[in-house]
Amino acid sequence: MKVAIIGCGAIATSAHIPSYQNNPLTEIKYFCDIIPERAKEMVKRYGCGIAVTDYREVLADPEVTAISICTPNDVHALIAIDAMRAGLHVLCEKPAARTYLEALEMQQVQHETGMTLNIGVVNRFNDSVNLIKKYIDSGKLGEVYRVYASFRAHRSIPGLGGAFTTKAIAGGGVLIDWGVHYLDIVMYCCGDPEVFSVSGEIFGKLGRDIKGYAYKDMWAGPPVPNGIFDVEDSVTALIRTGGPTITINGAWAENINAGGEQYIDFIGDKAGIRLKYGSDFTVYTAENGALIEYKPQFSTSDMYQQEINNFVECIETGAKSPSHIDTAIITAQMMQAIYDSAMSHREVYL
Repeated sequence: MKVAIIGCGAIATSAHIPSYQNNPLTEIKYFCDIIPERAKEMVKRYGCGIAVTDYREVLADPEVTAISICTPNDVHALIAIDAMRAGLHVLCEKPAARTYLEALEMQQVQHETGMTLNIGVVNRFNDSVNLIKKYIDSGKLGEVYRVYASFRAHRSIPGLGGAFTTKAIAGGGVLIDWGVHYLDIVMYCCGDPEVFSVSGEIFGKLGRDIKGYAYKDMWAGPPVPNGIFDVEDSVTALIRTGGPTITINGAWAENINAGGEQYIDFIGDKAGIRLKYGSDFTVYTAENGALIEYKPQFSTSDMYQQEINNFVECIETGAKSPSHIDTAIITAQMMQAIYDSAMSHREVYL
């Protein structure tokens, strides 16, 4: 199966490209990037493929079956829609799009064309997350009535002044960058409950002074002194669903060193679980009048490899992935509601 990588940045080189190379059913035919040197470097590094700068050249090749979209958020919808209408299957990195309306258009075209459209909510292929889901589904936690998600950092605005902090490109800040993963994990583990209402606030405080912003290091940096910062660097929200209430507390940057608090608490009436994001989890409960906590030990696999393998399987069999646009659209709607609530300073009902 010949595939193409659209966008040759960090997520492509660290996840998508190696995973396709490790899958015996796929061959990378194209590396596409608007920066020619990036695409050429991929051909040189991996010893395969053709370097191009225009994704439409890829779509015109009848040999190509599928693409991975690893570009900035502002062209996710455009490329995905063009690809599906050209008869190609699509794995699009998270978030699905900058806005809920863009994501809805992607979903509509997927329904019209029948092509596979999976979104890169990769934690649905994480072994810790899937074990937690089994715990919840089996009733081990009892009724999960509240979930708390924290994704806080001291000073971690990525590439301040660049694409990550430019709303026209990214669609938002820490919520759409980090929060999308946390919300998706919660919804997945809790069975994608119906969302009733959202109340949220966003703040863009520390990134406003680009030249004066102090930090230890900066992923996607360095800062662009005369660049743009018009997104949020912190967010808080309460979401009411047909399952648990969900509280999120997130920040790229804040004047508190939270020690990188990145975890999700699933709180049930029989037991609770704290998941350390990207790592293991601890179970808390009580037995025979005694408080108990334990950390399950289990082998783990590479979640990006599992994501790519699942994408290939969906193309071959027509199966519907856990990361299908029909599930990812729920998180897109939730994030849009948080932004809308913050703008109106009122609760938003869905």
